[in-house]
Amino acid sequence: MTLARQSTRQNWRPSDLLIPTPAGLYCPPADIHIDPVRPVARAMITHGHSDHARAGHGAVLATRETLEIMALRYGEGFTNSRQVAEPGAVTRIGLVDFRFVPAGHVLGSAQIVVECNGLRIVASGDYKRERDPTCAGFEPVPCDIFITEATFGLPVFRHPPAHAEVAKLLESVRLFPERTHIVGAYSLGKAQRVMALIREAGYDRPIYIHGAVAKLTEFYEAEGAPVGDIRPVVAAERKALGGEIVICPPSAIQDLWARKFPDPVTAFASGWMRVRARARQKGVELPLIISDHADWDHLQATIRETGAGEIWVTHGEADALAHWCGTVGLKAKPLHLVGYGDEGEAEPEAAPSEANP
Repeated sequence: MTLARQSTRQNWRPSDLLIPTPAGLYCPPADIHIDPVRPVARAMITHGHSDHARAGHGAVLATRETLEIMALRYGEGFTNSRQVAEPGAVTRIGLVDFRFVPAGHVLGSAQIVVECNGLRIVASGDYKRERDPTCAGFEPVPCDIFITEATFGLPVFRHPPAHAEVAKLLESVRLFPERTHIVGAYSLGKAQRVMALIREAGYDRPIYIHGAVAKLTEFYEAEGAPVGDIRPVVAAERKALGGEIVICPPSAIQDLWARKFPDPVTAFASGWMRVRARARQKGVELPLIISDHADWDHLQATIRETGAGEIWVTHGEADALAHWCGTVGLKAKPLHLVGYGDEGEAEPEAAPSEANP
């Protein structure tokens, strides 16, 4: 830290720059919220999942991809005004500089760097550190305060490599060629990542998708995601899909919709599949531990990489992660913000329906 920066910070407290409010994190000198959970005049959005990206704000600043995802999900009138945050470019609002830096969570996801008077705070949004062929990877940003999620902030959550979980799926397809493999995967990000990982593993057959996944998959494909030959499930043809892979919203694997395939194998791609009781509760035969969030080891590694002396934890296992920070000499506190989902993908799903009933 330079002496000049240290000197300017003496009269500048973190609470002067960002404070938790019932609507979400708020930056008073710029009069703008980050991922507000209720409609506000001005909002910055980290990514397109509905627990972070809500309609009804007066103005929204986000990456181009996030703005387009919000328009797909909520309609073009989701906000009165929108502004694209170019990755890495500085947007000054009042006295505050903001930058959007890739978070590696889903397409268009970003950390938001907030800087003023020599103080730098990074709000991570949701993030993961494992490579994802469908979105830009996480970029650590040195900062004074790091605001992190903690969805999987317990030592039990150590995710295996995603390609190894996809190998389990493809091995099951090989072993049971007469059965349809139905994979539950959240419609934004997870479904498309699973498709791309299946392709990287060398699977070149068509992948069939539920109608609720189609719109976002088309968007990902237009953005260059390597999803390959994707086909909609046609109700009249379900009985002919033995041996095929079908991707659908998680709720659909327990629906009557799924039972009309030949002897279906139900799979669910989620970090929560580490907990066997969750898999049993959902009737999942083939749990796939594939998460779009940092696990316990990656949360720790990321906190260390930022070099931050103070950690704020927004949601998930906030108390546990804050406690760990204290054991390694870092000042930390849970913010107890409400309104965010447990997986960042565990958003209210559209009722299962097919594009071609």
